[in-house]
Amino acid sequence: MWETSARLLKLLSLLQARRDWSGADLADRLAVSERTVRRDVERLRDLGYPVHASRGTDGGYRLGAGAAMPPLLLDDDEAVAVVVGLRTAARGPVAGIEEASVRALAKLEQVLPARLRRRVSAVADYTVPIPPDTPAPAIDPATLTTLAAACRDHERLRFDYRSHDGTATIRTVEPHRLVTWGRRWYLVAWDVERDDWRTFRVDRVEPRIPTGPRFTPRELPGDGDLAGYVARGVSGAGFRFRARVTVHAPADVIAARVNPAVGVVEAVDERTCVLSCGADSVDTLAVYLGLLDADFDVTGPPELVARLDLLATRYHRAHTGVPLRDQPRT
Repeated sequence: MWETSARLLKLLSLLQARRDWSGADLADRLAVSERTVRRDVERLRDLGYPVHASRGTDGGYRLGAGAAMPPLLLDDDEAVAVVVGLRTAARGPVAGIEEASVRALAKLEQVLPARLRRRVSAVADYTVPIPPDTPAPAIDPATLTTLAAACRDHERLRFDYRSHDGTATIRTVEPHRLVTWGRRWYLVAWDVERDDWRTFRVDRVEPRIPTGPRFTPRELPGDGDLAGYVARGVSGAGFRFRARVTVHAPADVIAARVNPAVGVVEAVDERTCVLSCGADSVDTLAVYLGLLDADFDVTGPPELVARLDLLATRYHRAHTGVPLRDQPRT
């Protein structure tokens, strides 16, 4: 009896971990026959779990949505990851999720074994979050889950999209991945009408429901390095202010000092490189450039040039006591 109960728990855990399972795969994982798998699936159904089965060569089992949320079975590492993730989400940019994250945390931490509570507490006690320089745009959690489901199910999606200059368009895409970059979320998708890959800021997306027909997934852009692909594509394009700065230092030196969420570095020669970066304020851009610890040339945007002139005057006065504009000309 105990052996059967333990096997049922493991079967439920497997069905929660992946969307589709063949009977043979489940039998192999549980070290039983496929006939035993069928009996165990019936036991789960008797307990109220909606396990769907399909016949044929592509047949298998899938845990469906029921009237109530089934208990989730987590191993130690998964439980720690969920707690840390919920604590981060409680301070995150997804609108309205903070309160729900706190409630879920309270339930999960109440049942954590002492050994796991100790691990989670160590992460919390010895981590100091740095407030962001600019607030992240709020994201509707319903939009996030809709996009994620469309990516998972390979379903076409139509949505209203607002660009950084306020232009509104209707896009039809094949969604493939969600990527977090900096404090923003991006959707990487194949734009059907433009016949090319595009990256969309999720806070500017308003999905149109229902979703469209299913599609065959394509080979991902950027040789599969979606983080790098998104960084190169949105380092300047997705922000209010953009700059291409010539830096008088080797590209590998500057790349080591620049967070990928700040910008992309391209080599010009052995001693010079170009930094493409963007931000929603010129103050933030000025901070980025000041942290390079190298000489650089800036030609635009005009707002950034003006801000750097002001900072140069301010820093010079702080050092000499005399503003640059009052210095005698030589």
